[in-house]
Amino acid sequence: MTDLKSTFHPALAVSNIKNHVPIILEMENVQYATWAELFKIHARSHRVIDHIIPPQDGKQKTPPTEEETELWLTLDATILQWIYATISHDLLHTILEPDTTAMEVWNRLHDIFQDNKHSRAVTILEYDFTHTTTKAFSSVSAYCQHLKSLSDQLKNVGFPVDNSRLVLQLVSGLTEPYKGVATLIRQSDPLPQFYQARSMLVLEESGLKKAAQTSSSAMVARDSDESQEMSDHSLARRTNNGGKLYSNRGNSRKSHNNTGGRDNSGAGKGGSGGGGKGDGGSNRGGGQQQPQNNPWPAGQQWPWPWM
Repeated sequence: MTDLKSTFHPALAVSNIKNHVPIILEMENVQYATWAELFKIHARSHRVIDHIIPPQDGKQKTPPTEEETELWLTLDATILQWIYATISHDLLHTILEPDTTAMEVWNRLHDIFQDNKHSRAVTILEYDFTHTTTKAFSSVSAYCQHLKSLSDQLKNVGFPVDNSRLVLQLVSGLTEPYKGVATLIRQSDPLPQFYQARSMLVLEESGLKKAAQTSSSAMVARDSDESQEMSDHSLARRTNNGGKLYSNRGNSRKSHNNTGGRDNSGAGKGGSGGGGKGDGGSNRGGGQQQPQNNPWPAGQQWPWPWM
């Protein structure tokens, strides 16, 4: 009876291949080189690289035993599952055939993406690469990542982009706020590496954000001061107007009282005259003179305006 520990293979312990190869290979999004590299690293680390790439040592191997053949078939089926789990449904239906090996499927995928060198995908990738700008992205990091992805996809279809072209394209897609750092990168001799140019842009973006926050805080403080000044000025105007109003009211009352005193004085004179006339038999009394056409009954006093 064969010992299970001696026949156990590390590839059989992989429960989820997507944890090791997180890319889904698609026809539209050409990432074959990245996908293939990650897959080869995983296969090599789990000692199954010879199932997709034949050995080149040229050594003749002894015929495998029945147990070794069974294990090889099991491992080959496992690698097929890995491949099928990391490609799109359309690509799966394109390469899927019964009774095939992992190496045959691997070679089919290689041929599909190598034949794609002169297809419409190249034209689309090249157009996107030369027309990408920072306006379409929320941050410089996202812009740089997208440009690097397009560069990798062009490399995957046989049109590699060297560092100089990548950096110059990175700079040409920058907007006006990054004009200073763009000039600095262009004038560098030699041009910096892509990751260095990216770090410079990220640092510049951080400085622009801090400057914008400082300017915004200053504007808020200035608006608050202006609002407070307008409020104080309005309060002063209301206070001044209120004092004038009370002053006008006091003057009006003083004028009214003075006028009333003059009327009383006149009334007293009239009363004295009236009293003289009373000796001649006039029935007017009290010193009050009633105007002509008096609507009040005889014997009642005329009501004065301040009563």
